[in-house]
Amino acid sequence: MDLRKQRLAQINELRQKGYEPYKYRFKKDYNAQQIKKLFDNKIRPEQQLPDEIFNFAGRIMTLRKHGKSTFIDVKDDTGRIQVYVRLDQIGKENYEFFKEYIDTGDWIGIKGYPFKTKTGELTLLALEIELLSKAIRPLPEKWHGLKDKEIRYRQRYVDMIANDNVIKTFQTRFLIIRYIREYLNEKGFLEVETPVLQTVMGGANARPFITHLNVFDIDMYLRIATELHLKRLVVGGMEKIYEIGKIFRNEGVSNKHNPEFTSIELYQAFADYQDIMNLTEDLLYQVTKKIHGSAKITYQGQEIDFTPPFKRVKMREFIKEHLGIDIVESSDQELKNFLKNKGEQVEIEDRYHYIDKVWDMVEDKIIQPTFVIDYPIELSPLAKRKKDDPRLTERFELIVNGSEIANAFSELNDPQDQFERFKEQMKLKELGDEEAQMMDLDFIRALEYALPPTGGLGIGIDRFCMLLTDTPTIRDIISFPIVKPMSFEDEESIMQEEDKKE
Repeated sequence: MDLRKQRLAQINELRQKGYEPYKYRFKKDYNAQQIKKLFDNKIRPEQQLPDEIFNFAGRIMTLRKHGKSTFIDVKDDTGRIQVYVRLDQIGKENYEFFKEYIDTGDWIGIKGYPFKTKTGELTLLALEIELLSKAIRPLPEKWHGLKDKEIRYRQRYVDMIANDNVIKTFQTRFLIIRYIREYLNEKGFLEVETPVLQTVMGGANARPFITHLNVFDIDMYLRIATELHLKRLVVGGMEKIYEIGKIFRNEGVSNKHNPEFTSIELYQAFADYQDIMNLTEDLLYQVTKKIHGSAKITYQGQEIDFTPPFKRVKMREFIKEHLGIDIVESSDQELKNFLKNKGEQVEIEDRYHYIDKVWDMVEDKIIQPTFVIDYPIELSPLAKRKKDDPRLTERFELIVNGSEIANAFSELNDPQDQFERFKEQMKLKELGDEEAQMMDLDFIRALEYALPPTGGLGIGIDRFCMLLTDTPTIRDIISFPIVKPMSFEDEESIMQEEDKKE
């Protein structure tokens, strides 16, 4: 940490000389991407445009000093630009200040004009240079190669500085969300908000986070889904709505799971799951085209094609084809024996968990976007029964590359049927299933005021973003994923060990 002490000393020296190392503002005319777009094709090698003077600002990534001149790589959130600093251009006093007090990691402002080097690299010739914010900590040169990768997630701000692709991934993520919003807004959907803190856990099968509300002295839950409150809004008369927001599930951490994640749920009155299938495939197709210019992407070496129509398969038939068991006709004992013979175990022995475990055995066989439809009623407590087979529901999940991307129903709007389904969920709770849904009598009351025929959809934003950014783990698509706690001192120790290796 000697460099840190040196830089703290520099800051003290600057202030003693009357120079503030942390400025209040700087007028930036162009970003790196705009500079390249404006001038890259306009200038020939060794050509200058001295009349094109403008301001640029960014972080210094590298310094290459050559006596009376220095080349700098300066990075902003759109890319990098080379800057050339010469003593005869900025003057002796300013150049000496630059050499003495400006380092890698610092934010600087530059006034200058573009030219190209002999090798044809677009470069900004500095006429003035200003220190905007002094970095006390030096940039770790081997940040991307840290053995403890979770340090990168804990100190994401350094990860973004050191690895250009990280900030690009996040920019793409937020563009995806923007395009989803634009698509739904154009279709006449209204964006709404529902509570994050809830007194009754519902809308999904998941273990909740529990917190305490002091003013009423009651425990509350962070929402595990937005579904039940959104459907209350439809009961109230809002016919096309959606919400993009955080969901919290007290579950494990893996390449596909983070306890805090982002979803979108939408509801459309007078629609069923067939209508929602059509909407889903068009939405994902349109967003994919906007991001990639094509419906075809490559994910971890596998081509994925989002061109509609997506394949549709019935869950019952798909499982029977691959495993030889009928999840509808088989008894509980037959399902149990089947799993036992396959070496599979379930924590809670009931039909819901048997079927769910059987499905887990084949889900990863689906690579291309596929709607798996008509789930057994045991797996779908909030979906309408199929007219021709009440053992099944009008539900689909969209599976891509072995992962669930979307889940949707023809929404159950019969309050008596919903009440009985909640009672079945309560039985699962009594068996020890912490993920089973609670009885929500207020939601039943809402249904008694009549929910119109409605189609609903939930999409896992993070998993969709993983696909469109070719990201292998959900933690790389979330700005600050949940990681195992580590003390500040331990993190510092790891960083010091890495510094010694450099």
